[in-house]
Amino acid sequence: MYPTRQLWAAISLTGVLAVLAVVTASPLLLGGAGLVGAWVLIRQYQFTRALEHGVASLQIRQSVGQSGIRTTDTVPVTLTATLEADSPLSFEVDAGLPAAAVADNQLALTLNPTDSSAEHTVDVSWPIAGQHRFDEPTVTVSNGFVRETLSLGTTPEVTVNPRSPRTIHVGDGGTQIATVYGEHDGGKLGSGLEPAELREYLPGDTADQIDWKATARLATPHVREFEATTDRRTLLVVDHRATLATGAHSETKLDYLREVALATAASARRLGDPLGLLTIGDGGVTSRVEPATMPATYTHVRQQLLTLEPTPADPPCEPASGASESRQQLTAAAARKKLAAIKDDTDTFATTLQPFYATRERYRDRIDSDPLYGAVRTAHNRSLDSLWTVIFTDDSRPTELLETVKLARKNGNTVMILLAPTVLYEPSGLADIDRAYDRYVEFEELRRELDRMTRVTALEVGPADRLSTVLSSNRSHTRGGRA
Repeated sequence: MYPTRQLWAAISLTGVLAVLAVVTASPLLLGGAGLVGAWVLIRQYQFTRALEHGVASLQIRQSVGQSGIRTTDTVPVTLTATLEADSPLSFEVDAGLPAAAVADNQLALTLNPTDSSAEHTVDVSWPIAGQHRFDEPTVTVSNGFVRETLSLGTTPEVTVNPRSPRTIHVGDGGTQIATVYGEHDGGKLGSGLEPAELREYLPGDTADQIDWKATARLATPHVREFEATTDRRTLLVVDHRATLATGAHSETKLDYLREVALATAASARRLGDPLGLLTIGDGGVTSRVEPATMPATYTHVRQQLLTLEPTPADPPCEPASGASESRQQLTAAAARKKLAAIKDDTDTFATTLQPFYATRERYRDRIDSDPLYGAVRTAHNRSLDSLWTVIFTDDSRPTELLETVKLARKNGNTVMILLAPTVLYEPSGLADIDRAYDRYVEFEELRRELDRMTRVTALEVGPADRLSTVLSSNRSHTRGGRA
């Protein structure tokens, strides 16, 4: 409890009267000091009793007026206070808005001794995606002489999702696919959800295996077999390096890939598959969630995806046209092959090239330091079980991506790559439509190269309208005589 100015004045008066009573040996002053002191104690006692009853009858609620909030949305937040019994005290209530919330006005209210309820609403914006929890409101209680501050009330949570991009295209070569993550089975019959075949009842079959509808229809006992489903350990590898920031606000490469990653995570949860997450920044792994089927794991993966932002562009990222140039980089296998072809040559040209190809042969040592490759290598080394690796990235580092996919599919593992074509995201990428189509063809060559690998599926992710513009341009040029 904290005395107000009025009570401090009374306490000071008690002290002054007591001192004067001693100095002047005046019983009257001493009696006055005693009376004022007793009044102070009574006030404190009355406040304590009133506080106990007032808090017991006080209900404070914070509520957000809209669900499904997205970043930069402005929604009303209401603070309500209700007293179930009369109280001689006043209650000043300040809301417990999350730090990420932005309000133009203070969300607060006051319950005077004659009030039984009060309500105040302000508009609040939410610029940051993620899960935000309200703090308990701060309540200051006073009777004019003594005050007390405490925390009381509801603490709701608000989920703020990033703004969704425009219509998302997920497919191959401009063809939309129906789903990214489908049902999967173990390739054998047993218990499961998908009906497989109907057969006659055999000795040893249990009664709960009998399909009674089929038995009634066919007049003899029949058993329905089902496809046995298996859990698939799923690892989402999400690249959020600086190149993934390309695109308009809320429509960057990362925004589109995030939507597909969220859908994939939701599907894994629905199927009960173990789900894990790796997020890759320019400096390496920024977060890691080991595959598991606990509800907290699915929630954590979703929260990580919602709050993911591209890392700062330092060092400067490659120019957009660099995708086709980097495709000319030599892989380790190609370097070894070329080195073997000229190793025994003695002419001046071959002698000049040998050191170059010998250097390129050490390519794998250098690519080990690339963030995406290094993260996937570590994840697969840590896992003793098979993994379905789903990689979300762009086409700006094709050589690193090729080596990463080769690594991820080892030991019989399967891989899916969701690629964002740079040409579909650059604000000026469609200014020269012919050049845009040529760049899309270069991207498609990379996607097909990945897709032709065993146990690998490669799909494109981008704005459906911009992709349609690029493909339509090619068709119009073809009708006009363009080769």
